Amino acid sequence: MPSATAGYAPDLDKYLKSLKGQPLEAAVENLISLLKRRQIRGSEPCAVATAHILLQVVARSRWQDVDGLIDNITRIGRRLVEAQPKELVIGNIVRRVLALIRDEAAEDRNEPSSETQSEAPLTPKGEHPTHLPLVQSPPSTHTKQDSAGEVVSNPAVAPTRPGPVPSYSSVNVPKSLFHLISASPPSNIDGFSSPHRHSGTSTPTRVAHQTSSQVHALRSEVIDGIEEIKDEISQVDDQIAAHAEVQIHPGDHILVHQPSPTVERFVLRAASKRKFTVLIVTEPLRKQTEQVQHAAFRKKLSTAGITVINVMNSGSMAYMSRVNKVILGARTVVANGGAVTDAGAAAIARAAREQGNAVVVLAGVYKLSPVNPFDEDALIEWGDSSSFVSFADGSMVNNVGIRSPVTELVPAEFIDTYITNFKKMLIFISETHPIDDSRGQLLASDFAQRNVNEFCVRV
Repeated sequence: MPSATAGYAPDLDKYLKSLKGQPLEAAVENLISLLKRRQIRGSEPCAVATAHILLQVVARSRWQDVDGLIDNITRIGRRLVEAQPKELVIGNIVRRVLALIRDEAAEDRNEPSSETQSEAPLTPKGEHPTHLPLVQSPPSTHTKQDSAGEVVSNPAVAPTRPGPVPSYSSVNVPKSLFHLISASPPSNIDGFSSPHRHSGTSTPTRVAHQTSSQVHALRSEVIDGIEEIKDEISQVDDQIAAHAEVQIHPGDHILVHQPSPTVERFVLRAASKRKFTVLIVTEPLRKQTEQVQHAAFRKKLSTAGITVINVMNSGSMAYMSRVNKVILGARTVVANGGAVTDAGAAAIARAAREQGNAVVVLAGVYKLSPVNPFDEDALIEWGDSSSFVSFADGSMVNNVGIRSPVTELVPAEFIDTYITNFKKMLIFISETHPIDDSRGQLLASDFAQRNVNEFCVRV
């Protein structure tokens, strides 16, 4: 359990620093605890934490084959999703890692090699080694090829069954981990045991060594793939910001609602070359001592010569007639095109639609979820209502139920443009989010266990 001493509240940075000194199971439990208590919250921190812990699972957990690794990732991923089912990016990262494992294993299985091709005649066409009758032979029995490529058997050895029977030697051991899983001969077939399994030959040693090398190679490839996912998450903001000059024109009035780091980077990139006006919609301050929201962002805009107008959330409708474009940062984009955003964005998007203004949603690919929200309320996170009503208002606290939403779903019909860090999103999503992983293997909530539709976006 993470420590909760004063002045040392656990967060993402402290958790990542503690990974090296913790056992794997303790690190998983630590992350689950932080997710449940919302000490790690938000799309990017949750995605980064999930990628780091899955990398530890691949590198430090025990597994002997691809199925074992997939089981480990699925088991840990299900626990993380159940810890915080409203953070859909956790399931996204788990599905991407599972797809990565399958792709790497499939490449190893289908990878041609000159050695395998030269030894192809040793296995009869159309037959599988596991279905061939075994031969009782002394340890010195071997096969060889003549100059014409024909298989020549040792004449001193008489097979127990009629017909040409190839012997198993160390040269035709399968070259991939999938072959080792599916094509390894059993220890006992029809009462005959393999002479090489209990003999003094080096076949078992070589097979075991090759299995270990295949596992090590797959482990390295998957770790490299997870590192690429981590790099992608860190570069999302810069890649999305590259489209800012196309979307924002000189003299525009841009409205942003509680700008996320992605939105801030996007607007600042355009501000470096163009002059326009930014309207920042924020929540009103609840306390006298509360710090002004997005003060650093406003300071950077003012330094760049951009006109900044602060707008309270309740008064944003009055400015909509002057706005040219609304830019929203999405926590998650679900399968039907809706965007999970900070509370208050849905009303702004509806007002922009009535005025004919464009609504642009910024979201990295890791935020695109194959989940179809049949139950939209399951996506909404409810927060603390003490900022609206305190216990000093005893009669209201006792008789009135007050709900304070933290997030809400913006319907797809209110959104005009999605901007992400990949152009061919449909192809990317179909490759990184297989249907098998999206139909309830990982997601615990009811709305995520139904059929998943293909992602449809308008660009």
